[in-house]
Amino acid sequence: MEVDNARSYNTKRKRGGDSPPLPASNGNPSNDNDSDNFDLSLLEVAEKSQKESAVEVLDLRTLKKLVLSFERRYKENIEARLKYPDQPERFADSEIELHQELQKLKLLAGGPELYPDLVNLNTIPSILGLLSHDNTDIAIDVVQLLQDLTDEDVLEDNDEPARVLVDALIENNVLELLVQNLQRLSDTDPDEMSAVYNSLATIENLIEVKPAVAELVCERTKILRWLLGKIKVREFDSNKQYASEILAILLQNSTANQKRLGQMNGVDVVLQAVAMYKSKDPKSSDEEEMVENLFDCLCCLLMPLENKERFVKAEGVELMIIIMKQKKSAYGSAIRALDFAMTKYPPACERFVDVLGLKTAFAAFMGKIPMSKKNKKERYQEELEERIVSLIASLFGGILRGSRRERLLSKFVENECEKIDRLMELYIRYSDRVKVETERMNQLELEDLEMDEEERYNRRLESGLYTLQLIAVILGHLWCSEHSRMRARIELLLKQHKLTREDVKDILQEYHDNIGDLDGPEEKERAQSRIQKFISAF
Repeated sequence: MEVDNARSYNTKRKRGGDSPPLPASNGNPSNDNDSDNFDLSLLEVAEKSQKESAVEVLDLRTLKKLVLSFERRYKENIEARLKYPDQPERFADSEIELHQELQKLKLLAGGPELYPDLVNLNTIPSILGLLSHDNTDIAIDVVQLLQDLTDEDVLEDNDEPARVLVDALIENNVLELLVQNLQRLSDTDPDEMSAVYNSLATIENLIEVKPAVAELVCERTKILRWLLGKIKVREFDSNKQYASEILAILLQNSTANQKRLGQMNGVDVVLQAVAMYKSKDPKSSDEEEMVENLFDCLCCLLMPLENKERFVKAEGVELMIIIMKQKKSAYGSAIRALDFAMTKYPPACERFVDVLGLKTAFAAFMGKIPMSKKNKKERYQEELEERIVSLIASLFGGILRGSRRERLLSKFVENECEKIDRLMELYIRYSDRVKVETERMNQLELEDLEMDEEERYNRRLESGLYTLQLIAVILGHLWCSEHSRMRARIELLLKQHKLTREDVKDILQEYHDNIGDLDGPEEKERAQSRIQKFISAF
């Protein structure tokens, strides 16, 4: 969203009621030659100042000149407000001049290499101090300035100057001030809505330069609560979309933020937000992107164990099954969320079976998925396949005995073992894909492009090895059930494709050898023990 840098506006009489009305633009300037005394609108003033400053070369001398002029106007405005607190008309001119100086400072975005000098001139505290200005329009100017200075395109190839600026902004409480400002901006005024967008953009830009900001902003401010408030609103707008995106960014690589949001009833709020789309599709591509952001948030939230528990208690499993049954555009996202919820969490697997989710899941597994423009795309279908394979592997890992286990196993016997046929079809396809990638890497090595074992393994995982391993794990569960019909079907299909049990064992062995200890050494040992059992059985 572009915001006009030289916008014409009226100062609102609010938050203290002491801000004078700034001259409003009436469109084109008057052509009446006798009207020499008309007030220039801020738009015209800004255009004039930009033309005057455009001829100057942006160097250290220009920077010092801009800073000195800004600091002078800043000081004059403070003095005028202190001297005439109840007479807004007495400090109106200083407010307009301050606005002009803030517009001029935007020129600095054209020279990010000067940012360390800007910091050394100690101007950052003054700029940020204006975020709390009684005149909301001045605060809006500052937000626009910050967004311009930290813009991704501006900071590209200027890593060190960017870090210097970002560090100075954070040291001077930019995060706290931006979020406080967010809390006082309205959802109805167009200018303030633009300021909301620019505030979020600035926070995103800061995270881009310094990833630690993602946790800092959640520790120091109430941004998570503010974002939850935005996504709860039923009506869609661009700021709700951006709020969902920022929330996803804050959650994606931070266990601390995931846990923090979970403690704030975040799982329930995000579920309520996605529930709006259980039986309807988004009306635009922007709204569709927001729904995907919300599901990204949900999947990130489902990483910590305690949030999986909250998800089950909030009937998240049931909601995802309803979304799948409705066959709307969120179909694939619901499968993804269920996969996250059931990974290493048996209670979610048990609930899924209890609320009759197996029929819906296996319809997807058999390829009976709703068709739309989105999911006709080959990559979408592949992702869906990979997710549903992972979900079924999680079910087998979470339900180890009892009637639920029997219900799960029986799915592979019904209709002449069609689901084992489908499993082997996927096994062959992913096996072929991994072989192609392995041959490609071998060719690259012949051409003197060396790869270490870890890189080779990761490339094979990306080409489909991980899904192939999960298919082999599911086959291991079926084989270990000692069900004669299943075993006979698996043997027959392996033979038809000129494969043996040794081939499945090889895949399981590689999986076994590469299980990491992210969840601790005990969990690693348990996981390896389960896979070793399958290897022995084959």
